[in-house]
Amino acid sequence: MAIAAYGATAGDQPLAPMAIERRATGPKDIRIAMSYCGICHSDLHQARGEWKGTLYPCVPGHEIIGEITAVGSDVTGFAVGDTVGVGCMVDSCGRCQSCARNREQFCENGTTFTYNSPICDAPGHTLGGYAEEIVVAEHFVLRVRHHREQLAAVAPLLCAGITTWSPLKRANAGPGKKVGIVGIGGLGHMGVKLARAFGAHVVAFTTSPGKVEDAKALGAHEVVVSRNADEMAAQANSFDFILDTVAASHNLDDYTALLANDGTLTLVGVPEHPNPEPNPDNLVGGRTVDFSMIGGIAETQEMLDFCAEHGIVADIEMIAADEIEAGFERMKRGDVKYRFVVDASTLTN
Repeated sequence: MAIAAYGATAGDQPLAPMAIERRATGPKDIRIAMSYCGICHSDLHQARGEWKGTLYPCVPGHEIIGEITAVGSDVTGFAVGDTVGVGCMVDSCGRCQSCARNREQFCENGTTFTYNSPICDAPGHTLGGYAEEIVVAEHFVLRVRHHREQLAAVAPLLCAGITTWSPLKRANAGPGKKVGIVGIGGLGHMGVKLARAFGAHVVAFTTSPGKVEDAKALGAHEVVVSRNADEMAAQANSFDFILDTVAASHNLDDYTALLANDGTLTLVGVPEHPNPEPNPDNLVGGRTVDFSMIGGIAETQEMLDFCAEHGIVADIEMIAADEIEAGFERMKRGDVKYRFVVDASTLTN
């Protein structure tokens, strides 16, 4: 049966209504009626063909909140009517070392991402959350315990939340740690909220003086305008951990110079063009630079439970499906605080 969706047929074409098919609900599958889907910067890059390998038609969306409408005969952990989430992955091999370690995002036989991953079903690749419903293997469905009135703002946790949670948790970003968050956007605003909830001393970095008070309101103890050389110099050699969320190419040396000995700069933003290579001189003293990509299913569930317990959600602006294209353009300009979320009920209006 055909369902309504929004997608692109080519990189130079705007997103528009289209009809797509979903597979039948298999024994280990869960069918979910979409309630909300967040808009991620990667949706824009993929739909526009800015990242190589986009498969068309491209239906983006991997920050999904919905209600279960059917479960397969072998499903044991969920029931019809449950409120659930789906993030960036919908399948993996389940057998390799990475899957055995609950790091399905690094599946050695190929993670199946929520959109743009090859599959056997038509049209030959996965189609994402800008659609009326989705069918997902039980293992990749996440339980949502937030209050109903928070659900739209929970959607971005399925990507922005876990993308910032995972490296912060690995860095033990808690009491006694000084943590920097670079960029106050869709990812960065979640990084500030989570680092503050973990108990770290949080310093936000922004290029815009106009975001200083916003960053403080999100929970930052200090805010540095990164274009101010004096403000940056005052932070030198002091950070245990810096999370860099910027999705545009920029100079990493500005931040490696701020790390204390054995400090780490972790990148989570994926720019259209690679960042310049950092100066090795700034890495003396055990300082490191690494990259983190989303998180496994178990830690995503841990993140959702933590956020429900602490009342943490994203700051969002709700839009209708026919506003997605305009949302893309506004997102490119940084004109959103801090995440667009599509109301799935508007897909058929």
